[in-house]
Amino acid sequence: MSTKYVYTFGDGKAEGKADMRNLLGGKGANLAEMNLIGVPVPAGFTITTEVCTLYNQEGKDAVVKLIENDVKAGIAATEKLMNAKFGSKGEAFPLLVSVRSGARVSMPGMMDTVLNLGMNDDAVKIVAEKSGNARFAWDSYRRFVQMYGDVVMGVAAGKGEHNPFEVEIDKLKAEKNISNDTEFSAEDLQELVRRFKIVVKTKTGKDFPTRPWEQLWGAIC
Repeated sequence: MSTKYVYTFGDGKAEGKADMRNLLGGKGANLAEMNLIGVPVPAGFTITTEVCTLYNQEGKDAVVKLIENDVKAGIAATEKLMNAKFGSKGEAFPLLVSVRSGARVSMPGMMDTVLNLGMNDDAVKIVAEKSGNARFAWDSYRRFVQMYGDVVMGVAAGKGEHNPFEVEIDKLKAEKNISNDTEFSAEDLQELVRRFKIVVKTKTGKDFPTRPWEQLWGAIC
């Protein structure tokens, strides 16, 4: 019997449960249990803590090959339950996912999280159209680029510097003569997405990934 590395949850069902903390991590075990007791948690899946051990022992390529099919099945199950499509080009509402780190024992400050993964130049237009709220769509995109750039791509402030994303936010506020983030228009947030991608390129030498599956594997690894 092959080892199970991905556990799904959603719609009141879960392959895991609360006492599987060592295997699913604290967050994964609790998400499974919340589903089982009827809390309306969005669907998703948990990659086991064993995969982290294998990643450290065998490296990225070996682990991606090991869990690739299970992750694809997890996304497919999530798409079905959430009635959305990962990488949608307009045929359905885009499936946007959060990717969160979890450990067997929670540690203070361990809050690495990426929200709205799956956002790109196609998805933001679909979300704007289907929600009727362009500002919401572009703010979701802006938050995603900022979180992914920080958590996954390692964009950070240099010694004695401010966070480079916050610097761009403050610059645009000054240009627009506003003081609060809530005063940004949809067009302002679109401009921040553009500037944030330049920050990523400048700091890392890499373009911000636009393909949802590339984004997902980057976040998982």
